[in-house]
Amino acid sequence: MAHSEINAIRALLGSKPRPVGWSERRQRLDEVGSTWPVASDVECEPVDCAGVAGEWSIAPGSETSRALLYFHGGGYCSGSVVSHRRLVTEAGRAARTRTLAIDYRRAPEHPYPAAHEDALTAWHFLRTQGITPARIAVGGDSAGGNMALGLIHRLRAAGEELPACAWLVSPWTDLTMSGGTLMTKEAVDPLIHRAYLAELADAYAPPPVDRRGPLISPLFADLTGFPPALIQVGSAETLLADATRLAETAGAAAVDVTLQIWPHMIHAWPVWNAKLEDGRRALACAGQFIQSHIRQH
Repeated sequence: MAHSEINAIRALLGSKPRPVGWSERRQRLDEVGSTWPVASDVECEPVDCAGVAGEWSIAPGSETSRALLYFHGGGYCSGSVVSHRRLVTEAGRAARTRTLAIDYRRAPEHPYPAAHEDALTAWHFLRTQGITPARIAVGGDSAGGNMALGLIHRLRAAGEELPACAWLVSPWTDLTMSGGTLMTKEAVDPLIHRAYLAELADAYAPPPVDRRGPLISPLFADLTGFPPALIQVGSAETLLADATRLAETAGAAAVDVTLQIWPHMIHAWPVWNAKLEDGRRALACAGQFIQSHIRQH
């Protein structure tokens, strides 16, 4: 069953030629990400987060007094609330919490640090809603996972309270692209390849930006004091080493970190949870993790 389902997603992703231009790439990711609509019992509402576009969502039985702040993937250049709406809303259901998804500014029109600034603005907006950090989880996939880590880094540097936990799906943590699986998983990853990543990195962090900087590549950051983290990654993705090395870095800094490597799964596979059992299972694990770390007050 798992093989047939993931093969169907692979077929969906390969059903059209890979787009080239930025607008075409954005349209394609929105298209494949929203192939299956949000469940009919989920309520979604657009929100202005102090100048940053966002969307609230809530499923029946979820708590409005706690939140999952989520940053979508797309290499900082693509992706949106639309492409990740099914993922975010079902994560909120699993965690029994309201979600706030952020449409941060994208490169190349808005290179670093625009996305990180929007993440910090969204965090402060969420705090104005009366939700304490102990009741907030931050999450993201791919570049969004990088953003979640960058937000925590900025909050720690400012001496602010940190979120209760971090949920990271297929995080892109090394923009120097030194991970060995960029080579060893090249043939099995249908989405992410070195040349594509290099183009994204050039758009988001053009020279002379230091791509080993902790806000660009959190793999090289000091993660001391970071909250508990769940890292989920597929065995069939070129960014596997970005996740495994992050777990090692976090563990060495005494962070409470859980690493899950999902057999045969591809980059950001929970996006297609509607037709992928392993996507639903991954979200269930994330929901349990978030619930276990968001304290009741």
